[in-house]
Amino acid sequence: MSGLIDDPQALRHQIEEDGFGFFRGLIPAEPILSLRRTILEMFKRRGWILEGSELMDGIVDPCIKEVTCYASNGVDKQAYQELYRVEAFHRLAHHPAIVGLLTKLFGEPVFVHPRNIARLMAPHPDAPPTPAHQDFIYVQGSQSAYTCWFPVGDCPRDLGGLTLLAGSNKREILKVRDAGGAGHRTVILDDSIGTWTEGNLKVGDALIFHSKTVHKSLLNKTANRIRLSVDYRYQPQSMRTVDNTSLIPHVGLLTWDEVYEGWGDSDLKYYWENLDLEVTEMDWSLLDTSQG
Repeated sequence: MSGLIDDPQALRHQIEEDGFGFFRGLIPAEPILSLRRTILEMFKRRGWILEGSELMDGIVDPCIKEVTCYASNGVDKQAYQELYRVEAFHRLAHHPAIVGLLTKLFGEPVFVHPRNIARLMAPHPDAPPTPAHQDFIYVQGSQSAYTCWFPVGDCPRDLGGLTLLAGSNKREILKVRDAGGAGHRTVILDDSIGTWTEGNLKVGDALIFHSKTVHKSLLNKTANRIRLSVDYRYQPQSMRTVDNTSLIPHVGLLTWDEVYEGWGDSDLKYYWENLDLEVTEMDWSLLDTSQG
């Protein structure tokens, strides 16, 4: 859909129709590869990179399977906390290429959610693929929210990217049942299921999708390669409603003061406090599996 970036009306129509857009080379490779190196150097310090392998190939040592997996994220809590303190990880959510595209899609300024998510998915017995779900039950707030998902490095299909259910954004919020993987819930789909769409992704490629679009991750079929990806979320600034959990670090990993230690002066610190937001409380009934 890269050809539609300069045609906001066509861009908006296509994403409203499919529930998502796939954009080749949307983001410059340099900041993504820099973040990849930061993450893999963190892995190397912990002894998780296979000795003698090329760092940027992301080949992990079998010992990582002995690591306690935190929040279905493939690594332990301390490793995720270390990444969450990296300013470049949070700054990438504000990249002009992403915000510029969403400004055209929304037709107005963009609110960037501060709760950013990284998936550090090394092959791990306690980290199965994320099941089919709609982001809205976890994001809540405004149904006008969108996710930008992209791999931190090349992501051929066998490495375990995303697959999305075309047109599922037109459905209501679906009931859920228990499942393995991140979120521990999957949507209940009926026989009118549409077409699942996925493919090979290169560094800089990005997926933009609506909060009601059903999607899931694919199985990492490699024996020892890590799949790194990020989830960043956005909504039109005029849609002021945002859930309180979207304003805190992912899974209560740290406080913002702990995240910001060592950043120095930064325009990203508590930037949302200057906005006139209507903060709501999480509706936990949307995550209730007893109705499924």
